[in-house]
Amino acid sequence: MGVVIPARDEEQLVGRCLDSVRAAAANVSARVTVVVVADGCLDSTVVIARAVRGVRVIELESSNVGAARASGAAEVLRLGADWIANTDADSVVPANWLSHQLELAAEGWDLVVGTVRPDFAELEPEQQATWLSTHTPGEPNGHVHGANLGIRASAYRASGGYRALPEHEDVDLVARLSDFRTIASDAAEVVTSARRYGRTPGGYARFLRETLVPVPLD
Repeated sequence: MGVVIPARDEEQLVGRCLDSVRAAAANVSARVTVVVVADGCLDSTVVIARAVRGVRVIELESSNVGAARASGAAEVLRLGADWIANTDADSVVPANWLSHQLELAAEGWDLVVGTVRPDFAELEPEQQATWLSTHTPGEPNGHVHGANLGIRASAYRASGGYRALPEHEDVDLVARLSDFRTIASDAAEVVTSARRYGRTPGGYARFLRETLVPVPLD
């Protein structure tokens, strides 16, 4: 199986992300190929990622998350992956992240839409309370997040893969997989950065900025 992680100027968080992915990989018997796609990075993201044992790094200058994910997926498929797990460089995956996806794949599911939550340590108490009030444990909402997505390789190929979209490339891909067996699950929830301004105009940062209780800008 393969893990695809797009990154753009994530020197502060990519190391934490890779540590969590390696811990998850240690809990499965399958061979795991981890690919970081450093897209338009001007910081030390590449240096940090290359220093992690077993991690492959691809450098792009597209500044396009769809193109970055597509490049990473192409690499893990080239290396023989039959399942593609997707997350983001500003996220932390749980120890059961990969094992849970493989269990669902073994049951015949082609697409796993996982849940994410913001890093509570980065939220004000009012923001955390607002988020918790709209999320019920055990009831995944089915929202699509590139930070927690798993796809069978054959389904990915059949869909045409990620398109070079500047954002919402994950939603676009899932929409084209409507004929495949899809399951939403919160059993391996990913924690992602709670920053209010992300690497794209929309995405999770915009959701947090516009949905949670506003706080003064720093």
